[in-house]
Amino acid sequence: MEIMKNITFLTGYYGSGKSEIAVNLAIQKKLDILVDLDIINPYFRSREMEKELDKYNIKSISSDMDQKMNLDMPYISSKIFMPFHDKSLKAIFDLGGNDQGAKLLRQFDDYHHHDIDLFLVINIYRYESSSPELIIKLINKIEGMGGFKVTGLINNSNLIRETTINEILEGEKVVKEVSEMTNLPVIYTTIWEDVNLADNLVFLGETLKLKLYFRKNWL
Repeated sequence: MEIMKNITFLTGYYGSGKSEIAVNLAIQKKLDILVDLDIINPYFRSREMEKELDKYNIKSISSDMDQKMNLDMPYISSKIFMPFHDKSLKAIFDLGGNDQGAKLLRQFDDYHHHDIDLFLVINIYRYESSSPELIIKLINKIEGMGGFKVTGLINNSNLIRETTINEILEGEKVVKEVSEMTNLPVIYTTIWEDVNLADNLVFLGETLKLKLYFRKNWL
């Protein structure tokens, strides 16, 4: 099982599935805090799962303002710095899409000495991350804009409820090539909980079974 660091950031292109993975990791890994830093994309923001996270005693942090579920204002609570000052807390940060979302990492420039992971979530069925070349270009943009190095990859290649093992394996081929070209490890391969797996099937990284909290009413 992957041992998560106290602070983990998730980055990736729009629609890569960062928020879905952030909520699943927070619950499955029994984290203390989920921080929603997505002030760009109005859809599938992890703060929408506040009531669900409360069931597991996970604190959701975004804005202290009223009606924060519907806010697109670039205002984030100062509580986002709590995990940097209290090492007993484990937190996951859900960034906004691509290099623009990574800009918010700059507010943590004084904390480079902390043991931090920055994972890139990849769905090869999004055009902007459909090839190793495009993914590496995205990595360079995110690192340049955010000031932190990507430390691992997450294969979240999917077609939502139409996903089969074949789509996941096709994604793995691309992500594996990126891993070999960049020396970045594949940390997780995600699989929707209803996809049937053969007992002897092994993916790169830890297999993370996803419950679709955001898309459960789709299709």
